[in-house]
Amino acid sequence: MQNKLQELTDKLYNEGLSKGKQEGEELLAKAKVQAEEMVAKAQAEAAEIIAAAQKQAEEIKTKTASDIRMASSQSIAATKKDIETLIVGKITGDAVKKNLTSADFIKDLIKAVAEKFTTEGPVDLNLILPESLQKDLEPFVTNELGKLLGAGIEASFSKKIAGGFQIGPKNGGYFVSFTEETFSQLISEYLRPTTKKLLFG
Repeated sequence: MQNKLQELTDKLYNEGLSKGKQEGEELLAKAKVQAEEMVAKAQAEAAEIIAAAQKQAEEIKTKTASDIRMASSQSIAATKKDIETLIVGKITGDAVKKNLTSADFIKDLIKAVAEKFTTEGPVDLNLILPESLQKDLEPFVTNELGKLLGAGIEASFSKKIAGGFQIGPKNGGYFVSFTEETFSQLISEYLRPTTKKLLFG
């Protein structure tokens, strides 16, 4: 009886041990599968994060490079324009100023322009001249120009005009400008392309 009891106990123990071992192995295998799935998921997420970060870094790099290229291009263009302006200004500035503040030159220019206004008959004209040349030009306008053109001339003198003049029909509502500023702009527009080519090819 004692032996049978021992056998039964051993059998139950062995079966329980075997079953526990089997369940333990199953749990261990299941845990291992879950762990592998978690590692794979973590690795996939990490790969996605790295790919997204690399993409963002590449976009930033591309944008930065583009911005730098644009800023460099604009800076070079602005510098070239400044150099052109400086050189053209040097070329035209002194010569234009010298001639358009010369009373004799302005007299000849006024005659030539005024005659164009009166080709189809006398036209009363308005003149705006530099105040700095009033002493030299007022007698010419008052005594000579009207007689030469056979028309009325009304002249005023302005501090706003450094050199040259503005002229237009008395009742025409417009003026043609031959001032130092307009001459410089006109000459600059013609010189600028040539200067640009000479400087920068």
